[in-house]
Amino acid sequence: MKLYRREQYLKKIRPFYDDDIIKVITGIRRCGKSSLMETVIEELKERGVPDKDIVYLDLEKRGNRSIKTPDQLEAAIEKRLADDDFKYLFIDEVQNVEGYEEVVNAYNADGGFSIFITGSNSYLLSGELMTKLTGRYVEFEMFPLSFAEYLGMKRHLGREVGDARREFEDYLRFGGFPRSLAYDDPDAKARYIEDVVNQIIEKDIKGRKKIRHVDTFNRVMTYLINNFGAPTSLTNLVDHFTNVEKIRVQRRTIASYIQTLVDAKVLYRCPRFDLKSRKSLRGEEKYYLADPGIYFARNVDVRLNYGPSLENVLYLYLRARDYRLSVGRIGKLECDFIARQRNAYAYIQVAMSIADRATEDREYRPFSYIRDGYPRFLFTLDPLLQGREGVRHLNLADFMAGEHGLFE
Repeated sequence: MKLYRREQYLKKIRPFYDDDIIKVITGIRRCGKSSLMETVIEELKERGVPDKDIVYLDLEKRGNRSIKTPDQLEAAIEKRLADDDFKYLFIDEVQNVEGYEEVVNAYNADGGFSIFITGSNSYLLSGELMTKLTGRYVEFEMFPLSFAEYLGMKRHLGREVGDARREFEDYLRFGGFPRSLAYDDPDAKARYIEDVVNQIIEKDIKGRKKIRHVDTFNRVMTYLINNFGAPTSLTNLVDHFTNVEKIRVQRRTIASYIQTLVDAKVLYRCPRFDLKSRKSLRGEEKYYLADPGIYFARNVDVRLNYGPSLENVLYLYLRARDYRLSVGRIGKLECDFIARQRNAYAYIQVAMSIADRATEDREYRPFSYIRDGYPRFLFTLDPLLQGREGVRHLNLADFMAGEHGLFE
């Protein structure tokens, strides 16, 4: 069976297929990086590239796990080179070889290779890649399935796609880790996603960073996962753990734990931006989950809290489309997102419904304080949409299912 093709990423990578720029695919563990690499290989073969010119090494597969040194990696690559023709070199889970950079550098410098690598996101995004890879590289960040991809992959797997509202609710609850679609039972989905999170903690976090107080780290992680989408400050966190959970923990320790979770792409940090001063603000950032299923897998109560859940999936949707996002502050009011793509901006509010007049007024109020002419959007799940004060009112499920952009 052919792999499900995630076109939004393939179209970004295709211009570089034959380029000597190193292609680095990053993202949370199990979001689909390896499958994307295999899909690129499928496309190369469809273009007529012969098997002898494609070298693929998955360093976590049986037979390759003993490759641990640069010399062993180079020997494994050399063994697969049939001649001196141009080669497409794919190395999956490259972080398993300590010092892999010198091998990648050597093949890149020699020429005659188009190189693609994936690996543990915390390693590739820690800043080490930038300093150790001397050649040019371009990074492609992957996310779990978007809602449109979630529907598309269900069809690809031959599974029934039901009512759009019910499918969107399932997506908000179970998320978009591709493998989770193989399980119908909610408990099986939860166990799979929890296992993914545990692998990230054991392999991507503890494997690279010494966590002295594991219980405290787990409590900080649990707090942030359970309060995703809420304004978060180090001062409030220290107060919570000191006075509520009765744990003595330093401010810098909490900051280090948060950064570790961000580096591992369990969490994404959304900074605050003051619209009056036009400056970024420190503190009170929001943190969103890499996948909605992370919350579901780690909690007994799986009732949807629509406010942060809708914000979370829209945040991931826009980030996957290369928008830069921040939370807008307008005096004492907040604009859920300011989205920027190149030199274009948009202001965004998100709510489950504005059927209630008081809720409608509350969601529209921040827009009235914005003086520039950039577009404004209100996303809800309302079936009946209405425009007001130049604001575009859109159904979020329809917007995401249609793979629309803000500036179309």
